[in-house]
Amino acid sequence: MDRREFARLFALGGTAALLSHPGVQELRAATPRLAHGAPGPGAARPDWAAIRAQFLMPEELSVMNAANLCPSPRYVMEEVTSGTERLDREPLPSVRDSSFSSKEWVRERVAAWLRARPEEILLTRNTSESNNWVVGGVELAAGDEVLILNDNHPSTNAAWKRRGERHGFTVREVAQVNPHPGAEYYLEAFRRAMTPRTRIVAFSHLTNTAGDLMPAEALCAMAREEGILSAVDGAQSLGLLDVDLSRMRPDFYSGSAHKWPCGPKEVGLLYVNRAIHGQFWPSVVSAYPGQVGISRTHEGMGQRDEAAIQAFGRQADFLMGVGQSEIEARSRALADAAMEGLQRLDGVTPWTSLDPTRRVAVVTFQPGNLEPGRVLAALESDGIVAAARGGSDRPGIRFSPHYYNSFHDVERGVEAIGRYLQQGI
Repeated sequence: MDRREFARLFALGGTAALLSHPGVQELRAATPRLAHGAPGPGAARPDWAAIRAQFLMPEELSVMNAANLCPSPRYVMEEVTSGTERLDREPLPSVRDSSFSSKEWVRERVAAWLRARPEEILLTRNTSESNNWVVGGVELAAGDEVLILNDNHPSTNAAWKRRGERHGFTVREVAQVNPHPGAEYYLEAFRRAMTPRTRIVAFSHLTNTAGDLMPAEALCAMAREEGILSAVDGAQSLGLLDVDLSRMRPDFYSGSAHKWPCGPKEVGLLYVNRAIHGQFWPSVVSAYPGQVGISRTHEGMGQRDEAAIQAFGRQADFLMGVGQSEIEARSRALADAAMEGLQRLDGVTPWTSLDPTRRVAVVTFQPGNLEPGRVLAALESDGIVAAARGGSDRPGIRFSPHYYNSFHDVERGVEAIGRYLQQGI
């Protein structure tokens, strides 16, 4: 199905016509899964080659940078394009109303994907915005304390500290330890740091630095027992892990569509547990709020890119069709292969834990004495996309492969690092 056919189908019949198209049906047939990752009876494994064919990257380009920015599959881009074209072609009140109301279908699909309720889902622009809504929406005063993991994304921790300076509450940090010391270590570290004045704990589900997997469910339970709110940054877990919010039970969970979900840009989410809706103030008040639950008071943001929001819903639907547990297993296997290959190279210092239960698909390492920026440029010249970390805090290169990658991609990356270490750059 080419671009023109996609746009024609969507303009004529919207999502229903699109899903009935033989090309989309063929792709879905390659991934026969029940919702939430359980394989159907006798179902084959996902056809990863067929899924990879939906992405525009040429075969010779190995993109292993999902922790920063994922490419979107063709049908996501086409849905954004066709929805935008329709609104510009027919800027009619009826078309705008139809586009606006489609947010509720997206909310339902995202909620189903995460095992939450639609009335608990806010559709934001990205994880940063979601986290800042939490920072600005929780009632805090002088004398209160906020407990954060110091290995959170720097922007999130800076937001908490800046508000603390303004309102007089204290922000305290739980230090990360490298390599990952295990779930029990962090549970005990947070437990010791909590005081009667602690009002909220904020931590990353999976860190973007070394890819440390935090015991989110247990930390949320511990906070709940102490009457403390929990805020989980899911930027590195949404679309990678098989996230079940009905089990994790955080008070807040944030995420972006443009990372591991492989969705459109400038769409994100904030889950707000319905038990605390009365304790959470809106950060933005404007037109066009949502129609259910907390979205009616917290999602008025004026004109939005509804086409991108619709594409997010479509991608959430597709990920459920593939099976999020299948995606997690695939990404873990690719990262494990990268870790095994890198460990065989003399001079590589891994910052990511060697214990596979403490990591997922973020692999960070120091390639000998090579300067990370130069290594990153060399990788790009060799058709390998990664990320670099400078400075003194675990400097080096980060590979973050995802389900659209192949084991050949991983082999290319490891081989390139080995060649640079031997020959220089």
